[in-house]
Amino acid sequence: MSRPGTSGGSADVIVVGAGPAGSATAAWCAAAGLDVLLLERSAFPRDKVCGDGLTPRAVGELERLGVSLPRAVRNAGLRLVADGRAHELRWPDVPGFPSYGLALARTELDEALARHAERAGATLLERTHVVGPELDPRSGRVVGVVARAADERGRAVGDPATYRAPVVVAADGVSSRFAVALGVERREDRPIGVAVRTYAQPPATSPWGAVGDGTERWMESHVELWEGAPRTSAPLSGYGWLFPLADGTVNVGLGAVHSTPARQSAADADHRRTLDRWVAGLPAGLGLSVEHRVAPVRGAALPMGLNRTPLATRGALLVGDAAGMVSPFNGEGIGFGLQAGRIVGDVVAKALAAPSAAERERLLTGYDARVRAELGGFYTLGRYFTRLIEQPALQRLAVRHGLPRRAVMDVVLRLFSDCYDPHGGDWVDRTVAAAARLVPSA
Repeated sequence: MSRPGTSGGSADVIVVGAGPAGSATAAWCAAAGLDVLLLERSAFPRDKVCGDGLTPRAVGELERLGVSLPRAVRNAGLRLVADGRAHELRWPDVPGFPSYGLALARTELDEALARHAERAGATLLERTHVVGPELDPRSGRVVGVVARAADERGRAVGDPATYRAPVVVAADGVSSRFAVALGVERREDRPIGVAVRTYAQPPATSPWGAVGDGTERWMESHVELWEGAPRTSAPLSGYGWLFPLADGTVNVGLGAVHSTPARQSAADADHRRTLDRWVAGLPAGLGLSVEHRVAPVRGAALPMGLNRTPLATRGALLVGDAAGMVSPFNGEGIGFGLQAGRIVGDVVAKALAAPSAAERERLLTGYDARVRAELGGFYTLGRYFTRLIEQPALQRLAVRHGLPRRAVMDVVLRLFSDCYDPHGGDWVDRTVAAAARLVPSA
């Protein structure tokens, strides 16, 4: 790698964005012996709007990557709260996945992954704002990026510099200006979610207090929201979560999912106000009310169901939120982003070792088909799921008559954990795997 500087540099692979997907991509590529340049517009530590929960799929990918998170809170499973009842569901025992989840603030997780990529051999440049692709004037192929220094708010300042590489990976988030610059637009037939979250510091007397006291922890998800007591108060749209963290705070958030961006625009909901109304109706003893907040309410979009096509074009690959890899079932995208980074590492290493330019391009563009083969059916099931929960009557019917049934619970847990055995397992694994094979591949 030529040394990066104000005048630019070169590498085998450039990764745009050091979120979980980008850092995992950089780490896997570096582990394969490639020169990797990882460009991040912010400086660590930096915050990202998220529920901070890691499903067993995400934990499994972290283990494969060799990342240790000593401050993460380990949880036993999901506590689903619906119709005034709480159902505690342990994470499933699925081959290839751990039987536990984690919770860690994104300020810590993202930096831990970026530093891991550095230790693997990647060069990380923080405060580097990629303003667009560098294209070959004859072929139109991506041959690098144009970047400028970024100020403390991530805004581009200073003179442009060009960084060159035969492969560029766009991991620049939901808006993915890099993908847009290449003409890879968001699909309008894919689900889109919205999340808002804050942090509360409950007192030690609260059930959420004293995370380190040895008490078994759960990721709590409210699949029905009420302004007060269930069935006796006003119902609210969306779903809520309460995830405890190691510092004693609780990530308190609300999400809403729509089957298409058009339906989201039609909803035009004030999610921050809905969050306040839901939290105000929770028992005061939980210590999660407004006066216990230690952070402002922030919001973000959740791109779902592989909402950009293609995922590989002209030497550029898309991962994470830039590719719309959030699960429609639970609004979690970190596990799939980490998995995509692992796939990219394998694909790019083989492509750059190819004996010809034509073979290299064939391997790179094959990344799209490989992602869809591994994940496409699961995302399609998620699209069908979002259409179901958009119907209030059907949602209420499923909650009141489906969740209390153990068989339904087992299927829900597989979908919400992002884990199932595609090649065997128990009847639940076989059911989900069969359904994922039968539906279109995203």
